[in-house]
Amino acid sequence: MNTETIKKEVNKAVKTERISGSEAIIRCLIAEGVDILYGYPGGAIMPVYDELFKYRDKIHHVLTRHEQGAAHAAQGYARISGRVGVAMATSGPGATNLITGIADAQIDSTPIVCITGQVPSHLLGTDAFQETDIVGISTPVTKWNVQVTKASEIPEAIAKAFYIAKSGRPGPVLIDITKDAQFEEFDFKYEKCTGVRSYKPIPKTDINQVKAAAALINNAKKPLIVWGQGVILGKAEEELKAVVEKSGVPAAWTILGASAIPTSHPLNVGMVGMHGNYAPNKLTNECDVLIAIGMRFDDRVTGSLDTYAKQAKIIHFDIDPAEINKNVKVHIAVLGDSKDSLAMLLSELKENSHKAWHQEFKDLYEIEYNAVIKNDLLPEKEGLTMGEVLKEINIYSNGDAAIVSDVGQHQMIACRYAKFNQSKSNITSGGLGTMGFALPAAIGAKMAEPHREVVAIIGDGGYQMNIQELGTIFQQKAAVKIVVLNNEFLGMVRQWQQLFFDKRYASTEMTNPDFVTIAKGYSINGKRVTKREELADAVKEMMASKSSYFLEVCVEKEDNVFPMIPSGASVSDIRLS
Repeated sequence: MNTETIKKEVNKAVKTERISGSEAIIRCLIAEGVDILYGYPGGAIMPVYDELFKYRDKIHHVLTRHEQGAAHAAQGYARISGRVGVAMATSGPGATNLITGIADAQIDSTPIVCITGQVPSHLLGTDAFQETDIVGISTPVTKWNVQVTKASEIPEAIAKAFYIAKSGRPGPVLIDITKDAQFEEFDFKYEKCTGVRSYKPIPKTDINQVKAAAALINNAKKPLIVWGQGVILGKAEEELKAVVEKSGVPAAWTILGASAIPTSHPLNVGMVGMHGNYAPNKLTNECDVLIAIGMRFDDRVTGSLDTYAKQAKIIHFDIDPAEINKNVKVHIAVLGDSKDSLAMLLSELKENSHKAWHQEFKDLYEIEYNAVIKNDLLPEKEGLTMGEVLKEINIYSNGDAAIVSDVGQHQMIACRYAKFNQSKSNITSGGLGTMGFALPAAIGAKMAEPHREVVAIIGDGGYQMNIQELGTIFQQKAAVKIVVLNNEFLGMVRQWQQLFFDKRYASTEMTNPDFVTIAKGYSINGKRVTKREELADAVKEMMASKSSYFLEVCVEKEDNVFPMIPSGASVSDIRLS
């Protein structure tokens, strides 16, 4: 038996097949269940695109108009579906254009896998055309990254990437693959990754810590729950709801935690943070036990750490040990998967109602309603408010739409006033605060869950940062509803300039184009609303549309978002005006 025959027999025995590295990439993605891929081709990734063309009946490639759009679309896909989003780009500027989306995914714990092409391995380090050290650049903003220079390394790298991206606290992973590795042939075999040495994504929950937490909660007079996105990522919505209902503890949420419990739930007391609701912010500094679940005590939630919940015993449920005592010193830490740890907590809790404590929240809500909410939703002023636009959308969405918001005043208004009946309905850029996020993220969300209504709420500033993705909507026929709340300002920056810089509106006023005409150029029907009497019919028409729709609403130029905790101030110093 000659050498070639022996080689074939061995390959057959281990179920290998000789293919190119580029075909292996596609085959690996298919094995991981990838059905949609967002990207932009170029020279260093061209062999992969050539193979992707052959497998186009198995993976649908979405040509975004910018690589940043691809990363954000992958995020939107992941956030609404719970699956791993995938983006692909060429070397050099293609790879670096992904970085903003990758950084956004890192701080918001979004599972995406980014694949970049790289110059041939013999040119690495020579400053070759379109060469950048994307592994070095992306190291601070990825959960894991790797450069592949041999075709045989591809299956293991991709399997590991998907495992790391979606396990434990999720996050972005980048795989950089040299062009020669894409061309090289090898004996292909794919096995999914089920573990990585020294990486333990889910810490074991200590039942004694759970019992200690339950004892504090059971004996508390004024307990408060603040939950974050960890509940959604852990698929622990039902467990959280059961804990809240059995304990009777008022429960508030961070921006990324929104929708884990329906906004209409009687124990849901609203949003915490800089532009959150008055009661949960104010009463954070009056509760005796603060139970943080799947949140990281971000500075926009805590305000001044020197005064944050100093009177309270703090319990922190989290999957990531690095978050414990990072910003806020806690009394009891419960590590583990939120679904498991909350189920354990539930069995230890006593039934309670805390009626007097809840009344304090209701009393403060009335103050906020009369000072802020009424003016946002039922304004007497001539100009339109952002809040009344959300109110109209709620009427036709019935709280079932996914709201994808950009960053700015409109984002805060959307988070405050959108109604959510189901989880994974609030998709926004939280920790990084990325303007330009919403339009491509809405595309990804709609393509991941085509049966759901997806409404993008965007300001006139952020909209123009990735307005080119209208071309992606046009080509993909993605039925995204786009609402631009146009105040002809970079509204949030202008608000700060008004309140803290004596109304010096330095470089924040916008001279905008005809947005409706631009949308029509992409065959997207649209309408511009300038008067209150036009709003209801316009929103009704948009929500009834079976295809994409663009709605521009011209709102008050100098409206502000309140309540507001000034930067660095205590949550007790929350302002209503």
